[in-house]
Amino acid sequence: MEGTPSLIARVDDALLREHLFHLARDPLPCRTLNYTLPGHGNCTLYEADDYVAGKLESWGYGVEREPVRVQAYRRDETKNIHHQYSPPVASDPWYTAYNLYAKKTGTSHPDEVIVLISHKDSQSWMLGVPGAHDNAVGTVGTMEIARVLSQYEAERSIWFVFSNEEHTPWTSEVTARDVAQSENRVVAVFNLDSIDGKSDEETRSWQKFNVTRYVTPEGERIADLMADMNERHGIGLVQRKVRGPFPNDDDGSFVKAGIPQAVAVLGSFPYADPNYHLPSDVPENVDIVNARMAVQLVLATVVWVDGNGAMS
Repeated sequence: MEGTPSLIARVDDALLREHLFHLARDPLPCRTLNYTLPGHGNCTLYEADDYVAGKLESWGYGVEREPVRVQAYRRDETKNIHHQYSPPVASDPWYTAYNLYAKKTGTSHPDEVIVLISHKDSQSWMLGVPGAHDNAVGTVGTMEIARVLSQYEAERSIWFVFSNEEHTPWTSEVTARDVAQSENRVVAVFNLDSIDGKSDEETRSWQKFNVTRYVTPEGERIADLMADMNERHGIGLVQRKVRGPFPNDDDGSFVKAGIPQAVAVLGSFPYADPNYHLPSDVPENVDIVNARMAVQLVLATVVWVDGNGAMS
């Protein structure tokens, strides 16, 4: 079996950049259900789905598409510039958003599942916002881990999930509910969301940053393991852990469903990217090296959990 150092060395900056610019620049300026490019037959989120699914299939995965009914958020310009979304009203249109699943079945413990999840949609209340950090970069990070592990013989099952969080309800809630009610046992959830999203001051630094946010004791053990993996494999991140005040984002969907072994992988917390939810959240502002290092850290941790099981 290929070892962790060899696997993390295969994470490719150029592929991360290629996928990022496709999903957040050209040909897709955003990824939302309520915007279709002139002359195109599908909305930009469906086009993103096809791109992600096509890459996964080219790496040998079967891709499942799970439909979930959602509405787009409204825009409320009276709010803080970074938080201008507001709930839809009953008369607003409903759309079908899709969770994408690529699953690798474990050889010795197939009923134990490691979940990697990223939301692939961008802001539904501000059309044309690229959402490069939020969350094209997390999406392409999860894609890259799937590519690297495509020929890896896993002991436990590994699910790569691409959900939607900038419409409501969050479609990760469906994933979390379904797996919680199944006969599978989730041993770890890694939510890659806005990896490398950090302050201007941190961006100007020579250092590279990563935060593991947790809300449960089980999540804290995963955060501690990630710190150990960062040191053991010489990844070189300024790695820290932070306890969140409540379950949030896609990892929070799992915690709320009774699966406490969940963490978020972030560039900063509290989130410090000055371009958050703005048209300036463009791929040119993404630190690809920092993103690659965060992907390597998650990959190393996934391989450790696969070989050792849930942390006691």
